[in-house]
Amino acid sequence: MIRIYNTITKTKEEFKPVVSGKVGIYLCGPTVYKASHIGHMVGPVIFDTIKRYLQYSGYVVRFIINITDVDDKLIAESKLRQLPMGVVAEEMTVDYMNNLAAMGVKDSVDAFPRATEHIGNIIKFTQDLIDKGFAYSSEGDVYFDVNKYAEYGKLSHRSVEQTSGGGGEMAERKKSPLDFALWKSAKPDEPFWESPWGKGRPGWHIECSVMSCELLGETFDIHGGGLDLVFPHHENEIAQSESRHGKPMCNYWMHNGLMQESGETGKVGGRKTHAAEEGNIISQEAGKISKSKGAGAFRDMLKQFTPETIRFFLLSTHYRRPIDFSFERIEEVGKGLETFYRLAKRIEKITNQNFYKLETPLNRNDGEKLLQDFKTNAQTLSQSQFYNAISDYRTKFLESMDDDFNTGGAIGILFELLRELNRFIDDSHLEVAFDAGLSSILTYGAIVLRELGVTLGLFIIQPKDNIAITESNKLVAKLINLLIELRNAARKNKDFATADKIRAGLNELNIQLEDRTGTTEWNIGK
Repeated sequence: MIRIYNTITKTKEEFKPVVSGKVGIYLCGPTVYKASHIGHMVGPVIFDTIKRYLQYSGYVVRFIINITDVDDKLIAESKLRQLPMGVVAEEMTVDYMNNLAAMGVKDSVDAFPRATEHIGNIIKFTQDLIDKGFAYSSEGDVYFDVNKYAEYGKLSHRSVEQTSGGGGEMAERKKSPLDFALWKSAKPDEPFWESPWGKGRPGWHIECSVMSCELLGETFDIHGGGLDLVFPHHENEIAQSESRHGKPMCNYWMHNGLMQESGETGKVGGRKTHAAEEGNIISQEAGKISKSKGAGAFRDMLKQFTPETIRFFLLSTHYRRPIDFSFERIEEVGKGLETFYRLAKRIEKITNQNFYKLETPLNRNDGEKLLQDFKTNAQTLSQSQFYNAISDYRTKFLESMDDDFNTGGAIGILFELLRELNRFIDDSHLEVAFDAGLSSILTYGAIVLRELGVTLGLFIIQPKDNIAITESNKLVAKLINLLIELRNAARKNKDFATADKIRAGLNELNIQLEDRTGTTEWNIGK
């Protein structure tokens, strides 16, 4: 049973889709006015993983990420660059798509609707709200009348009195400072569309209400986004959609924690405040990484870290918690990921099978059947114990994911499974003497490891070796192996001073040794 923490109820609830066996997910995407940074990858990676796991659990999933390609910030950027708004939006959309593709997310998204493609639907939606008495026009603008919607504040758990109003230059056009724009009249030299209220463009909130309805229906399953979108964006989406349709907009509101610079809220902006807390919008907002705080382009980060390393980093924390960002933290997490790469090489050497080409179960039921088949074929007590251990880790992994998609806990289980497989190799001396039966058992354990990893979007593509196989580096490899032979000979002769000197010298060159039963592995660090 999958349980999801629902922001609107503040509890974990059993997941029950609107249509049995099918799931609709809508994730708020970026406003494409500048290049994407790592903060823009958090939601897509998390909800891509959620889609993968739901599919693995037997659901047919439709996943939508919208593109906001008309907005005040985008208009300002186009004026600054002296380019049409559409040109800037297209350039930044391509950048965003390229980054998603690098992260293995793009293909899992079923549609990327753009606000400008839905202007007609937005106008109709707005007119329906006016006709139903929930909105009003004023001097070319159209506003939602918050006082007409009795449940306003139910997502953010604020009363109308607790919400802040204002309204800026449009305040005099509103009935109440809390009312928000559904349609904005165009200023001189701004992009516009014709409407019953004159030339203008849509408000931010109405775009998502319209696009989610058009692609997923009036009531769908999961609406996702960053914690900073709870209010006002998602609160206003609910007010608009439920006023028009008279039914819940979606059944589960999921909000991911925000990316925090160096574990200190306010660090990017230059001022330290208190530590960011799970579910605390104010503390996380203070230190979230953003374009306005100088966050670097994600395409540049991809030159320094592999996409899988970044994905592993993002999933190592439960999605509702703030993510502590630093390059040092990513490097630290990357070292943990490399232990899986080393295990994959051990497995290939022993079994002569490429870990990344092992056929794995596509869903949890097939995985359970495979598990039972292998357990039935166990011939010794130690083999049964090994299978039972693998089964227990698989069960714990699934329990973590079933419990509100706890990827951090699930990755912790993957490390335990990794240690179990390494222990089995060492205890069975498989690198010293080949045994077909034991090799087959190891292969099963490897299949389970990859089966579970793939549900997180990991271990899908074989990473490139640290050194490409060229004529020049073949010589380097031979020299390193020669030094390892000399070190092993020194150790055998109990000349530990020489052995330690060789190891220390290689470490200075960023060449790391790892002693295994009967062999020594080497890797070039980053």
